[in-house]
Amino acid sequence: PPSLQMPCPGSYSLVMNTTQYLTTQFQMVLSENMAAMTNSSHQWYDSLQRWHLELFLIPASLLTLATLLTNPILLACILFSPSLRQETRYLLLANTLAADMLFLSLNLVTVVCNTLGVAMLRVLCELVSAVTAAAYCCAVLTVTLKVVDTYVAVRWPLHYHDLLPPARTRKILVGVWLLAAMYPLSLVIVMEVMEDSAPQRSEVCLILISIGKMGSEMMVGVHMYFTMGAVVCTLLILYCYGRLYWVTKTQGIWQSRYSRARVTLLAHGVLLLLYFSPGLVFTVELVLYQRQEVSQDIRVWINTVNMCMLMLLPRACAPYLYGLWYKDISDTLLAVLHRRRRLSQVTMA
Repeated sequence: PPSLQMPCPGSYSLVMNTTQYLTTQFQMVLSENMAAMTNSSHQWYDSLQRWHLELFLIPASLLTLATLLTNPILLACILFSPSLRQETRYLLLANTLAADMLFLSLNLVTVVCNTLGVAMLRVLCELVSAVTAAAYCCAVLTVTLKVVDTYVAVRWPLHYHDLLPPARTRKILVGVWLLAAMYPLSLVIVMEVMEDSAPQRSEVCLILISIGKMGSEMMVGVHMYFTMGAVVCTLLILYCYGRLYWVTKTQGIWQSRYSRARVTLLAHGVLLLLYFSPGLVFTVELVLYQRQEVSQDIRVWINTVNMCMLMLLPRACAPYLYGLWYKDISDTLLAVLHRRRRLSQVTMA
């Protein structure tokens, strides 16, 4: 048998030296990133206090409270009604409402902690950021699926229930949550591996700062993730609405200026624009965060307006444009209120 040859001592020494050099360089880069992150958090909090941006807590709290008071009622109407639970559009609406409630709760917690200077544990901050991003992406994907559902219902009305039965819709929604959570949670794992020597608490908990400290390679991946998602959803929505208009334009439903089809399309278009706009603004924030010539105050203002107003507007409008617009949901809600009113009158009598 051939004799086993021992590696050359010079080669072994070269490998060890190279490994030690790369490890040292990685630790230096990581230390620089951690120092930059800590400095950025301090500057961010100073800008918040200097411009008194804690006043944005007022509209953020009002919009969040208004939505959290309406969404559970609509969600209960769908979940406790056997007939509504059997329709795909109402299952999609329920998933949108649930994702919005989760997003609003975590977003308000983050905004309050940042404006009041409450230091959050690093791991908790990263988990909250990841779940917030997953809830936002899940809501956008579900809104896109609502457009696809409308397209399928109009194009193939006789086969609609066979194509999208409730059981298949539930499986699709589970897949949507997994798809929305996969990338943010993977980023949390990567950041935990890279941040062994990072501070345990973060003065400002922001997805923007967490992503910005990971380096240019990770930033490219984040840009590709948001850009591809936005492009795919936008093209799918434009195709479905374009095909619907082309197929139904000869049926006379678009002739009247105030027809239900026109009003519905306008309401859904406005709501889709409101859902997608904060994601585009966040992409701009990522670009500005990497440019040293951009003032820190500009970044803080854009991020605060986006988190406290732009991201909340579509969720405050959704219960009225998507929820109460459906006659079945409004009738169910009115029936429940009427029943409770009669019960209260009987009790008082």
